[in-house]
Amino acid sequence: MEEFVIEGGVPLQGEIIPSGNKNAALPLLAACLLTEEPVVLHNLPLIRDVLAMRKLIESLGAQIEEVDANSWRITTQELVASHLDPDLCRRIRASILVAGPVLARAGGLRLPPPGGDVIGRRRLDTHILALRALGAQIVYDRIFDITTNGLVGADILLDEASVTATENAVMAAVLAEGETYIRNAASEPHVQEVCNFLNLLGARIDGIGSNTLHITGVPRLHGGEYTIGPDLLEVVSYIGAAVVTHGSIRIRNAGVEHLGMVGQIFHRLGVHWRVEGNDLLVPAEQSLLIQFDLDGAVPEIKTNVWPAFPTDLTSIAITVATQASGSVLFHDWMFSGRMYFTDKLVSMGARIILCDPYRCLIQGPTQLYGEELESPDIRAGMSLLLAALGANGTSKIRNVVQIERGYERVDEKLRMLGAKITRGVK
Repeated sequence: MEEFVIEGGVPLQGEIIPSGNKNAALPLLAACLLTEEPVVLHNLPLIRDVLAMRKLIESLGAQIEEVDANSWRITTQELVASHLDPDLCRRIRASILVAGPVLARAGGLRLPPPGGDVIGRRRLDTHILALRALGAQIVYDRIFDITTNGLVGADILLDEASVTATENAVMAAVLAEGETYIRNAASEPHVQEVCNFLNLLGARIDGIGSNTLHITGVPRLHGGEYTIGPDLLEVVSYIGAAVVTHGSIRIRNAGVEHLGMVGQIFHRLGVHWRVEGNDLLVPAEQSLLIQFDLDGAVPEIKTNVWPAFPTDLTSIAITVATQASGSVLFHDWMFSGRMYFTDKLVSMGARIILCDPYRCLIQGPTQLYGEELESPDIRAGMSLLLAALGANGTSKIRNVVQIERGYERVDEKLRMLGAKITRGVK
C-alpha cells in the first residue's frame, strides 16, 4: 500500500495550475458515447477515476487516441453490447453515467451498481425515476436491466437536485423524440459544462445554469472539440494548504467566477484572497478569526445545492477551521458518513466534538501534530494531507490511492510549492 510521508510546518510558496475538473471530465467521457463522430477532450485530469471511466467506455466500444498528455480523441462508431465489468463499476460512482448515453443511442444495457466513496447512503432513485419518465423500462435484481422502445421527451420534476441524475437525464433527453423539461435540475459548474459540451455537438439545451432545463431532442449529434475547465475543488484544496501552512501561493486559471459562495464561507473563517484576472493569490497574512453571527451566536456552516457551499468542500473547510480562533458548527445534511474522518484530526490535536453523523463543532486554533493516518475517501484524504502539511512533526498517510482518485500528481504539485512530501510503500 502506497503512503505519503509529510514533514509538516513548511510554508508553501510559489504558483500552481489546477488540473481539469474531475466532476466534469467523468460525465463528458460518458457523453462521448452519444455520437459516432470523433470528439477531442482537452485538459483531462489523469487521475484514477478518469482512467477507470476510460476503461469503462472502451469496454462499450469507444476507441481512444491520446493526442497529448491530457487530451484524448474519443470515437465510438458502434456501441458494443456487453455486460459491464462489476469490479470496474464498483471503482467509481460515475459508472452510472453511462446509462443515459447508452440507453439513448443503443436502446438498452445491463449495468452493475456503481461504487465510489463510502460517505453514507447515496441513492440512485432519482436516476431511475428520470429515465423511466423518458420511456425506459428498468428492472433491478442486483444489476440494472435497462431497455427502451424509444425515448420520448417528458416534463420531469427531479425529487432532489442530484448532479449525476441531472447529467444522466440530460444525456438521455438530447436524443429523445420531442421536448423535455428537467425541473429542480442541478446547476453546478460541471453540469453547465456537460450541457455546453452537448450543445457544441449539436444538442439543443436551454436554461443552462438555472434549475429548469429545456431540451429539444435531435436525431443525432456530431463530433467536436472541448477544453475542460479548472477543478474548483482542487483550487480550494490548495487555498486551504496555503492557509494551514501560513504560505503564499498564486493559483493560475482558478475559475474565480465560481468561487463566490466559497469566498463568503472562508471569509467567515478569517481567510481571504485576491483576484487578478483569472488568477487567485493567497497571501501569508490571514486573520484566521471566526466571525460570529450578528447576535453573537456560534456560526453554522451548512452545505446545500449550488450555488450554496458544496458538500465536497466540507472536509477541507473543517481542517482550515481547526487553525482559526473561535467556534464554528459544520452541518452537512447530505451524507451521513462525511464527518467521521474528524476523529483523525482529533488524534492530531484538533478540538472537535462530533455532535451526530451530520454535525461537528470545532474550537480553534490548535497546534496539530504529526500522526500515522489512513485516507478514507478522496476529500477526507486531502483534508488529512492538509492537516499533515500544517502539523508539527512527521505524518504518514496510507491508502493514498483514495486521494489520487481525485487529485492529479498531488505530491508532485505540493513539492513544487516547497512541501516536504515523499512517496513510500507500507
